[in-house]
Amino acid sequence: MSGTRPRVLLVEDGFEYFETFTRFVTDEFELARAGDGAEALARVAADRFDCLFLDMRFDRVEPGRLLGDLAETAERFNGDPVRATHFLEENQGVYVLAALRGAGCALPAVFSHDFSGEPRRWAALERKYGPVAWLPDNSSPAQVRALLAQAARGELSTGG
Repeated sequence: MSGTRPRVLLVEDGFEYFETFTRFVTDEFELARAGDGAEALARVAADRFDCLFLDMRFDRVEPGRLLGDLAETAERFNGDPVRATHFLEENQGVYVLAALRGAGCALPAVFSHDFSGEPRRWAALERKYGPVAWLPDNSSPAQVRALLAQAARGELSTGG
């Protein structure tokens, strides 16, 4: 992290987080946005960021822009492409982070998702994709600022 405000790349299929964060956290952070996984990969390759903020659900992205293998996922759902697409949409944040990690991006990442009821899944994500953290959608601006600052300083768990 440089002497300037930490740079955060928000990856979301809408503009809700970008608009909300613009109102509540831009005094402390510089924000950029990517609308899908391909755009996130391009932004990270072209620019410098201190951390990532990832929406989990991407239901407004064209199916052809979703990351993940639709045919392989459909096999898991008895050949049902509708259920497979829904699964990819519901978990797209993980697919985006996997692609970023696969491209060599080791930036700390914060998910917008409540993993409190999924401790085994969260532990697996931490092991595989750390450094990571999560915030539920109802987090206060102070909680968002604190966790983004921690991420930008490189103080998130790298898993075990």
